[in-house]
Amino acid sequence: MSSVERVPNLVCGRYYNHNSYISLALDDALIEQESLEASIAESIDTIRSLTPECDALDYALAASSGMLCGVIDIFHVGSPKDSVLGKVSDKWVAERTKDFAKLCGWKQNGEDDADKSLKSAIKHLEKKFKIPYDQTGRGESGRLVFDLDPSNHHFKSLAHNPSILGLFFSVLDQFSNTSHFVSEGQLISLDNADGKFELQGHDVPSKLFCATVNWIGHLISDQSGSSGSKTRGMGIPSPLWTWTNDVIAIKSELKIPVSAFDKSINELALNIYKEGYDARFQAAQAIPVFINELVTRLMYSIRRLSGYLINTPAEARSFKQMWSVCEPFSNATVKRMLTVAHGTFCLLDIGDAAVRGVASGNVAEFAMRVNVVGVGRFTVSVAGEFGQSYRLKDVENEYALLLQKKAIVDDYMDGLKMLADVYDDSSLLSFVDDLQQSDAYKEAFDKTVRLSEKRGVDESNIYRTKEDVDRYFKGGRS
Repeated sequence: MSSVERVPNLVCGRYYNHNSYISLALDDALIEQESLEASIAESIDTIRSLTPECDALDYALAASSGMLCGVIDIFHVGSPKDSVLGKVSDKWVAERTKDFAKLCGWKQNGEDDADKSLKSAIKHLEKKFKIPYDQTGRGESGRLVFDLDPSNHHFKSLAHNPSILGLFFSVLDQFSNTSHFVSEGQLISLDNADGKFELQGHDVPSKLFCATVNWIGHLISDQSGSSGSKTRGMGIPSPLWTWTNDVIAIKSELKIPVSAFDKSINELALNIYKEGYDARFQAAQAIPVFINELVTRLMYSIRRLSGYLINTPAEARSFKQMWSVCEPFSNATVKRMLTVAHGTFCLLDIGDAAVRGVASGNVAEFAMRVNVVGVGRFTVSVAGEFGQSYRLKDVENEYALLLQKKAIVDDYMDGLKMLADVYDDSSLLSFVDDLQQSDAYKEAFDKTVRLSEKRGVDESNIYRTKEDVDRYFKGGRS
């Protein structure tokens, strides 16, 4: 036996004479390499999906859409008193109110006048969905409430607010025959609000169901104003402003002092509501925001579709492939375009509102003209961009670590291949394996640790376990 074939094992006191394990080690390393390559490919796909691929034309198209819709908002939405699209939303809501009334048994009776038919439908719904908290301040117990009148009772009455808290107070008022209002920063409760009211239902679950249905039905009856309205009527308040009532109500219930800011912002919300800023006007504000969203997504799809048809031969085209190229929903590029489009829209909208607000010296004028729906949509886009950037950073870090691991495996495989060229047996590998499993190996490792401690080596540079050494080579510890 040659000196290469017969290596003395100083640790175990025996000789090695085994079949070669180099090929097995190479197989294991190859499996690890393939797994890393698959993970790297997956990371590359994820990075690509999270990285916007917008060019100058994409940004220009998105900004153009935002400018166009900003102009629509300025000249056709404006404020409630002069809104062109507001009249459109008023008419649409009125028709939906009549449709709902028909579902509830209302018959138009051949009335030709649209206004009369709407009032008839509203009156039918008011009788169908009776509630105890509809005081208007005209000869009723509502006179006891400070400054309660037909122009503001929908806003001040908490049960008329289209929110979770509004539903809570509606159910509470129907069970206890009370009315809760917010007025001048105070939560006011009226007991025995309606002596004729009786909540339907024979047990608590059925009463809860009836109370919820009454709340929804009564809100629909009020969305175009009341049956006694002589003009446009006061609809239900905007769900994006009723939170000012919620803050005061919650603080009052928890015995927390209501701040001057709370009162001021609530007073502002009430003032713009009295100017016609209700849920119908909020719907009108949503129109240019929706158009902006639609136009931006369409421009993205049309441009990608054109490129696909130009660059892909007819025989190679497929609907699945075309959709993956053109779909305007789940990719980073269209999301970036939407951020630019809605940002441009908000820039024009807020700029116009600020100029008009300063010119009139009225904060309410500014608040009425700011498109809250557009601001909310832009906020969602910005939040999505931040979330996407954080995720992209995590994936890039993971990708860099995978590349390091693959480099280690590649070097290991190269070393095994060199050994395979030089040696025809497993003596060296067997020696290393047995050495790693022996007590002598562990004792030697412990001795190096103790020696480092005696030599005063810094604790951060002492590697006490195999895992510490592995982390060092993977870049996890300096």
